[in-house]
Amino acid sequence: MPVRVEPDRTFRQALAAADRPLAGMWVCSGSPLIAELCAGAGLDWLLIDAEHSPNGLESILAQLQAVRGYPVQAVVRPPINDTVLLKQYLDLGVQDLLIPMVNSAKEAQAAIAAVRYPPHGVRGVGSALARASRWNRIPDYLARAAETISVTVQIETGAAVAAVEEILAVDGVDAIFLGPPTLPRPWASSANKNTPRCAPPSSTASPRQGPRANRPA
Repeated sequence: MPVRVEPDRTFRQALAAADRPLAGMWVCSGSPLIAELCAGAGLDWLLIDAEHSPNGLESILAQLQAVRGYPVQAVVRPPINDTVLLKQYLDLGVQDLLIPMVNSAKEAQAAIAAVRYPPHGVRGVGSALARASRWNRIPDYLARAAETISVTVQIETGAAVAAVEEILAVDGVDAIFLGPPTLPRPWASSANKNTPRCAPPSSTASPRQGPRANRPA
């Protein structure tokens, strides 16, 4: 009989359970060997970056497999908020996404729709062929898929700052990530001074309580 497995904890759950800031690092080499080396360094999370690094589907899959045996969250940043690409990432087994350049509630809603199956979203159904469900070894994966995925959106433009409350109100957005290098001043200088897990650059950017990712892009 096939082995029955359960999905890993999400970044959303890790943030909710944390009693301290979570420490992590970018993994930009495209190498599963380097990713595994970093996974054993005692960090809480790794960000496998495909926006500004030489990572494609095959190298992301290899890195997910390389870090799987370590107590670290593997967050993946795609190069673009694209429905088809997000579907492929999820099918590879990506559970935690950092979506870049989210500038409006509409763009946040598109990201959430991309990670949810119909009728709640537009994710294509191919779980029987996908590592995401461990080839149907995760019980009731289709019904449970949304709870196995976390979505963090990147706030890195003036438009995103202006719309941040609407973005945060989108169901399924679990955290925001502030990207100071591309934020307009004075937001960038303020964001760089406040790096704890829940600290926003100002009360205007994130006045409500809850998990917030606030680290440089």
